[in-house]
Amino acid sequence: MTPLSHDAATHDVAAPAAPDGGADVLLLLGDRATLARRPGFRIEQAADAATLAAYRALRRDVFVHEQGLFTGSDLDSRDADPRTVVLVARGRDGTVLGGVRLGPVDDGPDIGWWHGGRLAVAPAARRLGGIGPALVRAACARAESEGVLRFEATVQPRSRRLFTRLGWQTVRPVTVAGLPHVLMRNPVHRIAAQAEATKSALGPLLSGLAPGGAGFVGDDGAPVPGSDLIAACDAIVPSMIERDPEWAGWCSVLVNVNDLAAMGATPVGLLDALAARSASHAARVLAGLTRAATAYGVPVLGGHTQLGVPAALSVTALGRTPHPVPGGGGRPGHAVRLTADLGGGWRAGYRGRQWDSTTHRRSGELRALISTLADAPPGARPAAAKDVSMAGIAGTLGMLAEAGGCAAVLDVAAVPRPAGASVGDWLTCFPGFALLTADRPGAPAPGGGPAVSAVCGELTSGRGVGLRWPDGEITEAVTGSVTGMGTA
Repeated sequence: MTPLSHDAATHDVAAPAAPDGGADVLLLLGDRATLARRPGFRIEQAADAATLAAYRALRRDVFVHEQGLFTGSDLDSRDADPRTVVLVARGRDGTVLGGVRLGPVDDGPDIGWWHGGRLAVAPAARRLGGIGPALVRAACARAESEGVLRFEATVQPRSRRLFTRLGWQTVRPVTVAGLPHVLMRNPVHRIAAQAEATKSALGPLLSGLAPGGAGFVGDDGAPVPGSDLIAACDAIVPSMIERDPEWAGWCSVLVNVNDLAAMGATPVGLLDALAARSASHAARVLAGLTRAATAYGVPVLGGHTQLGVPAALSVTALGRTPHPVPGGGGRPGHAVRLTADLGGGWRAGYRGRQWDSTTHRRSGELRALISTLADAPPGARPAAAKDVSMAGIAGTLGMLAEAGGCAAVLDVAAVPRPAGASVGDWLTCFPGFALLTADRPGAPAPGGGPAVSAVCGELTSGRGVGLRWPDGEITEAVTGSVTGMGTA
């Protein structure tokens, strides 16, 4: 973002005045104190040709005539990219007082790497104060809403302090239009925040239990001592049971058979424990559960039902394998592979959070998915595997690396991803069916029926998860352990 100068001649760019409904309401209420504290501008997206022309005229005056950074015009290929977003600051009379643009760094697929630029404020509006910082904050918020995980800008050295105050980090000096600038990055904490919210309490809570036993601590399933049985248990969030009972029932089966799949186990049966406010509500949950169990070909062996109480649902799954795949078998140098079903789409009501790749699948396809590792001979099974949980792809990779006592790097552009999901959403959502595996480089790819499989990273020494971008830069996604449970 080439910043504004503060010593140029005044230039106002006019736009049609817009009614201020908020001010009218405050006047009607007699709330003049709140009205007096309202800022003299608002931030919005440039949604019409006139607003876009006003912003570009302002840019030309600032960067061509005032600062002399460009000759004739400052327009470039980013302005012609339909994915580029322009945000403007508009005064109470509709005048465009400032603006900024942001969008993907190149013409290829949007991989969640965006750049901000052409930040300009009209000289007459600079006395208002706060327009530049407000535009920067709005650009950061918009980038994150678009699933961006790497957001950068080039700024003039004199504006470095402003961006630093706004939380940006200095990357390195660069040259723009023959003049020194600074490349700065806005840290995006989306992945780390999700891992923190979903998994960080596990280590302290479970420190005295060591679930899974030696070599399988923190795994998706637990080997039953003295047998080839694997047991897994998952609960569904109560709010989901209340608002979407059939989907909750389906997911209670889905998450458990995925846990068995990650261990390389073949499911043999399910047990459910259901609480519901009424018999009709319980029937809807059980309808979804039964439909999923039938689709996956896994019998419901029994369970427990309680009515007249707040909603709750947990399912235990039993499977068999003489050679369970551990989650903590990865070591530095192992290649990381994602095997995921990219079919389907966002579940209604859960956009950006839950990808439904399973309800449209036929039974044979679903069984092929969960047999991805079970059908592989012992020598062809990966060294480590975990199914992607609510921590998302990046957070689950951090769990796999933590269990193996190492760190991980994820190649963002190599991650298999459906066209309908942004990178930020895909790396943090629950993806329906997805397995992360680690093994020696060149190891054979697992099966998986309709799933897509690709090597997209590696395990390294250290802790945490880094995101590697096409330019070779690595940004931090998770800086330390995810669960605190330690190595398996």
